[in-house]
Amino acid sequence: MLKAIHHAAIICSDYSRSRAFYVDILGLKVLAEHYREARDSWKLDLQLPDNSQIELFSFPNPPERPSFPEARGLRHLAFVVDSVERVSEYLESRGVEVEPIRIDEYTGKTYTFFQDPDGLPLELYQA
Repeated sequence: MLKAIHHAAIICSDYSRSRAFYVDILGLKVLAEHYREARDSWKLDLQLPDNSQIELFSFPNPPERPSFPEARGLRHLAFVVDSVERVSEYLESRGVEVEPIRIDEYTGKTYTFFQDPDGLPLELYQA
């Protein structure tokens, strides 16, 4: 049956800005990048160290999220990190707003949230 999550797909409003965020700030590895002329759309395949991937898409005039963050569908995307505190400090040094660090009341694990350039909720989770 199911073994792992292969990728998450994200549609962005400004391809250059989101590409810079995921590649230059978050440090994801570019696997492939294609411009699809018929759709006026970019598709960027990005890889995390565990080989999971993010597909970053651009489309002309995509609709906004209906509400934040409790829209139906994907609520947030969580990344495992060694130190929530260190990664939070790094993101803040790059101009990314990060929420205060919290402790999960059930697991005792440290976590926090930040957003991509389009306001997609992203989580740092200390495993």
